[in-house]
Amino acid sequence: MRWFRSGRLLLVLLAVISFAVSAVLLAQQPATIADQFSTPERLRKNRWWPTKASPAREEYVGNAACAQCHAAIASDYKNSAMAQTSVPAADSRILRANPLEYRLGPYTYKITQTPQGADYSVSDGTNTVAANIQWGFGIGKMGQSYLIDYQGKTYLVPLSYYGADKVWDYTVDIPHTVPASLQDALGHELTPEQHRGCFDCHNTATTTRDHFEPERAQPGVTCEGCHGPGADHVAAVKLGVADRGSSQTLNPAHLTPADSVDFCGSCHRTWWDVVLMDDRGPKSLRFPVYRLEKSRCWGKGDPRITCTACHDPHKPLVKDDATYDRNCLSCHNVRGAQPLADHPGNACPTAVKNCVSCHMPKSEAAFVHSRFTDHMIRVVQPGEKFPD
Repeated sequence: MRWFRSGRLLLVLLAVISFAVSAVLLAQQPATIADQFSTPERLRKNRWWPTKASPAREEYVGNAACAQCHAAIASDYKNSAMAQTSVPAADSRILRANPLEYRLGPYTYKITQTPQGADYSVSDGTNTVAANIQWGFGIGKMGQSYLIDYQGKTYLVPLSYYGADKVWDYTVDIPHTVPASLQDALGHELTPEQHRGCFDCHNTATTTRDHFEPERAQPGVTCEGCHGPGADHVAAVKLGVADRGSSQTLNPAHLTPADSVDFCGSCHRTWWDVVLMDDRGPKSLRFPVYRLEKSRCWGKGDPRITCTACHDPHKPLVKDDATYDRNCLSCHNVRGAQPLADHPGNACPTAVKNCVSCHMPKSEAAFVHSRFTDHMIRVVQPGEKFPD
């Protein structure tokens, strides 16, 4: 009887805790939650979605084919960050200018560029482990990181180069401690899913017909990385039967607001991706979709506040705060104006320009040498605890 009462009490406590957790989670959910999905759920659907692995390699035609009709877009895009999300190690300007020699406890790390890639080694003074780096991931401002294959396993190199501060330091999510052994010092062992995820988001056509072939990856996020394989579209253009609204390629401009931010979130992480991976807290600064959908401005999803409403994905990121005022004023009023159905936002009582400098503050991310714009749009309170 005592056991029954204790067991029943435990069940009640678990139910209360579960209800409390659910209540908190529900309070944080975007109003569009019924239309939001995790990236794995999106990929299981029939339509094209970034990082989808089912198309065949011969369905991809490459940027040069796209540029034949979209020359201006292709010219702008090659200078964007997304076009430079990866680089063969042999071509990395960062490694060429900043070879690594780093001391961490008893371990010495070295990376030296070679015509075939880059040589990586870790030594404890007595023994040395070494491997070749084929790719660098990231353009360097936020960091450039590296993977190695060693004895049949893939490892994330524990040190990355951070261009903003011009330093080598711990890679994101690597423990900031001295490794316990030379094997531990080598790097963080990745699961096959993590390995593939790095390549699928930083390269194009790495996985085709669900077969992972990193050695055949196209560097960076190419046109087809977002719009899908273009062979059918190119063939239709040559025959004169291409339809601008066809299913041959996907135009993200036609997506609903909720789908649009999930589309970008396929690599930048959707709201559900962050929650299910429990990457909330300060780490979520790196995931603008999650932060954006926690904003009051997001509401029930408005095309004026999607990722592409503010950022042209075909061009380099605009860094001038004043440039984004027009986006804020597409919903918010100027002083003295009366709210309208299509302009329901109140006027700011403090300033009339550079809205994002106050309402989307840049935060120093202690885990990397960079400042991130917080896409959780809000009235920032002095000394407030990090809002999640």
